[in-house]
Amino acid sequence: MPSPSVKVALAQINVTVGDLAGNADRIIAQARQAHAAGVDLVVTPELALCGYPPEDLLLRPAFLAACGVQLQRIATELADLAGLHVVVGHPMAREDGVARERSWSLPPCLNAASVLTGGHVTQTYAKRELPNYQVFDERRYFYSGRDAGLGPVVFDVRGLKVGLLICEDAWFDEPAAAAQAAGAEALCVINASPFHIGKVAEREERMAERARASGLPLFYAHLVGGQDEVVFDGASFAMQADGTLAARAPLFEEALAVVEVDVATKHLSGAIAPEPEFEAQVWQALVTGVRDYLGKNGFPGALIGLSGGIDSALVLAIAVDALGADKVRTVMMPSPYTADISWIDARDMAERLGVRYDEKSIVPEFDAFLGTLADEFKGLPLDATEENIQARIRGTLLMALSNKFGSIVLTTGNKSEMATGYCTLYGDMAGGFAVIKDVAKTLVFRLARWRNAQGAEIIPDRIITRPPSAELRPDQKDEDSLPPYPVLDAILALYMEQDQSIAEIVSAGFKPEDVERVTRLIKINEYKRRQAPVGIRITHRGFGRDWRYPITSKFRA
Repeated sequence: MPSPSVKVALAQINVTVGDLAGNADRIIAQARQAHAAGVDLVVTPELALCGYPPEDLLLRPAFLAACGVQLQRIATELADLAGLHVVVGHPMAREDGVARERSWSLPPCLNAASVLTGGHVTQTYAKRELPNYQVFDERRYFYSGRDAGLGPVVFDVRGLKVGLLICEDAWFDEPAAAAQAAGAEALCVINASPFHIGKVAEREERMAERARASGLPLFYAHLVGGQDEVVFDGASFAMQADGTLAARAPLFEEALAVVEVDVATKHLSGAIAPEPEFEAQVWQALVTGVRDYLGKNGFPGALIGLSGGIDSALVLAIAVDALGADKVRTVMMPSPYTADISWIDARDMAERLGVRYDEKSIVPEFDAFLGTLADEFKGLPLDATEENIQARIRGTLLMALSNKFGSIVLTTGNKSEMATGYCTLYGDMAGGFAVIKDVAKTLVFRLARWRNAQGAEIIPDRIITRPPSAELRPDQKDEDSLPPYPVLDAILALYMEQDQSIAEIVSAGFKPEDVERVTRLIKINEYKRRQAPVGIRITHRGFGRDWRYPITSKFRA
């Protein structure tokens, strides 16, 4: 007779922070669907009940209490599903009353995973390793399960003994070793691991190492969807004990990935979804970020200032893929310096995508500003002041339309511009969501070409090939004010993302004057970035949660 098997479902779900009842409903629906398919164990992601990251909501006793109520509701509503075990990630208030006392001296809660079966919460595990780097700030909120004196959790599913781990736990030896010592025959890892370029492969490599080190097969259940500036890519997976990939769920979509385990041999069987190419992953991350930011916050649509340049063209293409053409409106706002080809290309792209397109000249407003300031500016040369006035007129018009009709303004500044301050406060920085804030200019071009290769050419070729220009003065080109983008972006990546020193960057072959110029611009424009809208993070270090430099600082390397 064949040996018995256990079916494990990785519930790759898109939850919303704070929507406790809605998230619980989603977990219940996934569990019922899995049970109908003969599944024995359903695994949800880290903090699936409350969403990740809940940030300072965790400091509210009412929030933690509500999570407890919903956890019990899930257990009760699944009581009729005989034999089914469900692992739910959730926060849990400390038993010593710290949360109720609102003490800032100790974290108020535990990052927990509970096993639900037969209508009850039967066991609860608390995360032991708390990340406190990049976008993670878990030591602000969570008390380690190790420090709380809580041991490993191993539970039996039809003869298979499963040990629980939570995300960062699986990157260290001790938690897995403790589970194994307690009798675990397989590791179940629940996760909320934000996407960045290269993260999918990195996770799988590290979990393959964990499987080999322990000699145990491993299940990895992961979140999918956007939450403010972070995006979760899904790609839940399972590893054989020898570290080979046994299953992978699709990226950037909800899924219920079923893995079958032979109880005798511990061999895993499942479907392996392909890993998309680099550009496809970045594109899907940006589309997911836009769709969920607008959808979860209730915005009816998006509003974009379309200039005829590549940045706004890319943002428009992403927005249409995320929302549909009917929810995107574009406005072209020509100034005295707008080239005819910019009008032509902007109209052309809007027509190709089928979005609403309007033209509203800012010449009258620009003339009015200059008239009002004529006495103040008399005898002074034109400079960035007049350029910024044009950008701020456009920002004011876009925000007026946003206020009147409810659509959110998507800003179009890229990472290269945000780094160097090549953007205008209350001008092109005005808006609610910065789609390509973490996309360097060289990657902007790469994504535009990739998207055009996926079918119909939606971005006119001239938008991609013409030299970038803000068109705020005659014959203006970006490279009049900045180093060439390949040089700028390379220095930016080394300095900002990889934390290399100026000396190291120069030794890599870059001109000292270029390195000095770029790093100086990064420093002096911190005040602008602090006032920029939140935007999607796609690199392992974006300007936002994981970039915390003082505005007022005299230090220069």
